[in-house]
Amino acid sequence: MGSLSIRNQIAGTVTSLTSGEAMTTVKVRLEGGQDLTAAITTDAAKDLGLAAGSAVKALVKATEVALATAAVDGISIRNQLSGTVADVSVGGAMASVKVDVNGAGLTAAITKDAAEALGLSAGSSVVALIKATEISLATA
Repeated sequence: MGSLSIRNQIAGTVTSLTSGEAMTTVKVRLEGGQDLTAAITTDAAKDLGLAAGSAVKALVKATEVALATAAVDGISIRNQLSGTVADVSVGGAMASVKVDVNGAGLTAAITKDAAEALGLSAGSSVVALIKATEISLATA
């Protein structure tokens, strides 16, 4: 795979696929043991030749990763990955938060205000929230 601007590239293995006419949900077990669901087009799933056991990389833009200080109930977002803040880099308006998710690195780009309101710093426990439709898959 060539270079991508997407920082978040997490390796995993497809555990199951549920295909519809237009969209397919793909369940992926990340190397660290957590599960992720990606919703991609059925055409893309076919083009990639995805099947249970396929090695993939889950790709997600940092701007599509939200953070919470605990698991969130009553929300449509399927992916809630527990992790620990490794680093917070604050700029004028935005903050880049690096999260260790069972050995995989995940970066969230959130507002400076949100980072401060959540009291995020290295060592903070967080949950990364990612909509299934915001995850792309690449064959590894």
